Amino acid sequence: MASTAVHPTKEASVPSHLSEKHSFFSPVTTLYTRFSQWRRSLDLPNPGTVENLQKEVKLTHLTNFMFDGAKADLTKSLSMVPAFQVTHSFSLGSQIAPPAYNFGAVYATNSVFLQGSVDHEGNVNARCNRGWSEHFISKMQAQLSHQPGHSMLQLEQDYQGQDYALNFKAVNPSPSDLSGIYIGSYFQSVTKNLALGFESLYQRQSPELTEFATSYLAKYTGTKKDWIATAQVQPSGILQTTYWQKLSDKVEVAADLQVIAAPSRRDAIATLGAKYDLRMSTFRAQLDSTGKVSALLEQRFAPTFAFLVSGEVDHFKNAAKVGVGVMIESSNLTPEEMGAPPQPQII
Repeated sequence: MASTAVHPTKEASVPSHLSEKHSFFSPVTTLYTRFSQWRRSLDLPNPGTVENLQKEVKLTHLTNFMFDGAKADLTKSLSMVPAFQVTHSFSLGSQIAPPAYNFGAVYATNSVFLQGSVDHEGNVNARCNRGWSEHFISKMQAQLSHQPGHSMLQLEQDYQGQDYALNFKAVNPSPSDLSGIYIGSYFQSVTKNLALGFESLYQRQSPELTEFATSYLAKYTGTKKDWIATAQVQPSGILQTTYWQKLSDKVEVAADLQVIAAPSRRDAIATLGAKYDLRMSTFRAQLDSTGKVSALLEQRFAPTFAFLVSGEVDHFKNAAKVGVGVMIESSNLTPEEMGAPPQPQII
């Protein structure tokens, strides 16, 4: 009977150059692993983006909501999943802007957001957001205008880490001579309440004309997240501080202070504002150090119909502005398509 010879199994040997490279980088990888574990153990929150540093204050004040004259927004929802709606906007009688018409459309899914609009003069605005993951988002904004110098293209990349935020923007970049405006920002949570960061701007109009500037940011959030204080310092001598507090479920207040200490100008502007959310209405009021007092009331008579009234009085210039507007929403979707529970049938 023939005997079967058993040969010992040869273990796979690691090449010597790979082993030496691994031993060379092993202290670095070990240090990085320990540092990452230490950061995760701190359980620091994400500070949010630099762009939204003053988000709560802007939603409380009237700066982005104030209007004069008359306006109307007519919105029609065509689909819920994916979300798709169109809007017709009309405005006239404004003291600072001519009469205008704008047609817009919005399309959104879980990972894609598309928005576009065109006005009566043919100016086109487009916006696209693409979420590759929960933390990685690419953005694009474009504006096409028949007026020279008003067209714009902005490319943006945003990354949200566990306790930090990274952002990079390129405005009108030119691959040929690298001209354009490039903005990069980094925002890091230092503690569970305090976040620090910076934003750098590099502007290259031509190879001979360049500009570089860096501003520094700070944000402090209350333990209960019911108040937020921010500060931003720019190298041109501008300091801006804000404070926002939620007094109750329906009342929010905000303050903004901007100090300009440039060689050619020294000035300071303070703004106080409040927002009241009632059952079917929202009221905003604002007062600043330039003598302006303004207010805005948005009253909803139905979920699909809202009436707006705004007013502003400039005591120093002895001027006033008044605006009225309506917002009407309609849909050809059934209650089931809009997510509402079906109505019981009465027999």
